[in-house]
Amino acid sequence: MPEITLLAVGESREGFEFVYQGGAAPCRTCPFRHACLTLDVGRRYKVTRVRDVTHPCALQETDAHVVEVAPVPRSLVVDARSAIVGSQVEVSRFPCRRLDCPNWSICAGPSLPPKQRYRIERTDDGAAECRIGRTLKRVEAV
Repeated sequence: MPEITLLAVGESREGFEFVYQGGAAPCRTCPFRHACLTLDVGRRYKVTRVRDVTHPCALQETDAHVVEVAPVPRSLVVDARSAIVGSQVEVSRFPCRRLDCPNWSICAGPSLPPKQRYRIERTDDGAAECRIGRTLKRVEAV
């Protein structure tokens, strides 16, 4: 079953990608909030289908289409023992100050949410470089 949400008419096109930021103050009293506020905060989604249904949106101050979305896979580094295709992992920012590490942005960078669960879809061969000595593997996860 596809995930659905509401997007402003201008953003409602197949292939449009966005990072879900959660609800805002106008969303609290919206009669459509149960259809709109179902995604994971901080996760990137891609519109896979635009439905013909529109509703008024107080946040966007325009009409919004009902759209089907799918999470976009993202590159991550996880503990090598946890890097199993199909497994669920909880990823959070690792407290690392080695900005010169090639994997810093997907290990400790600000683009990662504080804590989120992912399903591993693919693993890379070999270990991922870690400048502080952790045993990591690079994966694609949703």
